[in-house]
Amino acid sequence: MYRLASIAGVVLFAGLSISPPAYADCTDPASPEVNWRRCIFDGQDFSGVDLAQAQMRDASFRRAILDGSDLSGVDAFRARFINASMIDVILDGARLFDADLTGADLTNASFVGADLGSANMVGAILVGADLTDANLARTGLRNVDLSGATWIDGERVCAEGSIGRCN
Repeated sequence: MYRLASIAGVVLFAGLSISPPAYADCTDPASPEVNWRRCIFDGQDFSGVDLAQAQMRDASFRRAILDGSDLSGVDAFRARFINASMIDVILDGARLFDADLTGADLTNASFVGADLGSANMVGAILVGADLTDANLARTGLRNVDLSGATWIDGERVCAEGSIGRCN
């Protein structure tokens, strides 16, 4: 009996020393590097939070409020920010490949070095946004308001009334 208890104790102790793989916990508070993969936060208010380097792949933020938040370096591959309010948000270096930002208000947002390849931004508001060095390959910009936005070359500022393309 004593020997069996000792073996069980060793097995239990050994099990505690091995870290299990990290899985998303959608109840974790907003913080840098949080893992929110496949989580749903539709309609929630995350104004002014620091989510730098967060994992947001396949997450949903429909109609969410992220105004003034730091999302620099996030992995938001295929994430949905449909009709989200993202005024003054920082998305520098973010991976937004194939993300859906349809109708999002991204006024004064910073996308410096962000990957927006194949993202859907139809009807989004990018007034005054900074797109310096952003990847916009195959990005849907139909009806996007780019008035006053800094274009990907970091030099050209889009004229007032630039809809769907930088004039």
